[in-house]
Amino acid sequence: MQERNPGYLLRWLFDSRSGAADRLIPRWLFLRALAAIYFSAFYSLLFQIKGLIGPAGILPAHDYLAAVARAFPSTRFWYAPSLFWISSSSHALMVVTWIGIVASVMAFLSLWPRITFFVCFVCFLAFVSSSGDFSSYQSDGMLLEAGFISLLFAPAGWNPGLGASHPPSRASLFLLQWEWFRIYFESGMVKLVSGDPQWRHLTAMDEYYQNGPLPTWIGWYVEHLPHWFHAASAAGTLVLELVLVWMLFFPRRVRLICFLIVTPWEIGVILTANYTFLNYLVLSLGFLLLDDQTLYRFVPARFRRQFEIPPAGRAALAEAVLPEGSPDEPPELSAMPARTGIVKRLSALLNAISIAVSAIMLSWIFYDTTVEMIGIPLRRIPFPTAPISALEPFRIANQYGLFAVMTNGRYEIEFQGSDDGINWTPYLFRYKPQALNEAPRIYAPYQPRFEWNLWFASLSDWRLNELVPLTETRLLVSEPDVLALFRDNPFASPPRYVRAVLWRYWFTTVDERRKTGNWWRRQLLGLYAPELTLTPEGRVAVVQWPEELPLHN
Repeated sequence: MQERNPGYLLRWLFDSRSGAADRLIPRWLFLRALAAIYFSAFYSLLFQIKGLIGPAGILPAHDYLAAVARAFPSTRFWYAPSLFWISSSSHALMVVTWIGIVASVMAFLSLWPRITFFVCFVCFLAFVSSSGDFSSYQSDGMLLEAGFISLLFAPAGWNPGLGASHPPSRASLFLLQWEWFRIYFESGMVKLVSGDPQWRHLTAMDEYYQNGPLPTWIGWYVEHLPHWFHAASAAGTLVLELVLVWMLFFPRRVRLICFLIVTPWEIGVILTANYTFLNYLVLSLGFLLLDDQTLYRFVPARFRRQFEIPPAGRAALAEAVLPEGSPDEPPELSAMPARTGIVKRLSALLNAISIAVSAIMLSWIFYDTTVEMIGIPLRRIPFPTAPISALEPFRIANQYGLFAVMTNGRYEIEFQGSDDGINWTPYLFRYKPQALNEAPRIYAPYQPRFEWNLWFASLSDWRLNELVPLTETRLLVSEPDVLALFRDNPFASPPRYVRAVLWRYWFTTVDERRKTGNWWRRQLLGLYAPELTLTPEGRVAVVQWPEELPLHN
């Protein structure tokens, strides 16, 4: 048997021409789903970005980037890799968002997929890198990581279809599966490492459907199921995250069983809570557990002719591309005109550069993510951390860990305005719970980032959440971009006083809802942030400071 040299191994791992020829349909499905998720991310920004980080928004991107420039004057573009360095005006924000929307549609239609996915990545990174608290979510990192790896996973060409001539490289396929695995397994590890007694006693799901960031009406019904169901759900979560996901590394039939378990589970999560595009992305990554042999039977007959290579021959193709003892140069898939001279050398050079870049970047991501995963149970690890720090601003090699500690109550911040300081009128939100008789809705993957942030802010002190008093100051002048984040403006002219109060919410019981029609009941806990007003000189002044609130976490 001829010994295979390092060049062979590099091509086998990183060259798409030598890729996994039996994963064309899963790749097609995943890339369509990824494009749709990108679209949902940009579409939700279309109505929010000016109010969030516009010049008159709550946390202006200009101010954030200026702070980065002061802290890192010579490396500011690395620590905040954003197009908004060029301009962070309202027009620039909207232009980048619209470019992202157009690129995501083109990617969905499989038009220049490598280019259009690159545009999606750059545009979304521009927002994430300049939005501060509004982009500190694990879901953003998940999308950027999957989006970057997909640049090396997508087929080449302007309209490649299934891309049979450029199957997915084995390394990019593995790293996307690796991301799927880490999302689950690291979430399971943090639950154990955190020491949260609710997971230990299997009570973590008892009030989960009520206390999550943005519940759904289906969650209301599930919340009222017996305790044994919630205990079984908590145990099932731990088993799935810590044990079942290892089925990824088993043969295809075991992976299929894993897919059939995790997919209904993810659908259940989507129906009972609005976690933006997070669970849609995890659900989409799950398609990469499958192969063409499994999925081909579900392809309508009229579309099967799009397969440039019959599925039955793909296994043979995978062996034929680089057969045992083959020379360094893999054989072509079909007869091609002979290339001579400079064209052939240039083509070989570009292919070698492509393989080298792919090998460096994917190996770098694998190293970073592996070290970070090991770092969850072992805080001090003897591995170099410089590569991790270098990639951190790009959010393409992340550590995950969902629901390490479960919240013990549902708290809601409500903004109120007044002209006399006695009678207060609330600003109505678009999505989060407020009116007691309004059913919580399902709207994910749409992400209302302002209201999402307020849920996190409600769990801690206002001093740690500057977006709350900053929102109050914008409401004092009825800033249109910030008002657009709310359902409507209850004041014809700017109110004289604005405050933020804190409520505790509970789902109503079955009897309470039958009698009152309400989905929620609530209790006022007090003033959350300072009550503010404007002086005659136009300065912001504090009317009343909040007192110490009851413990809420």
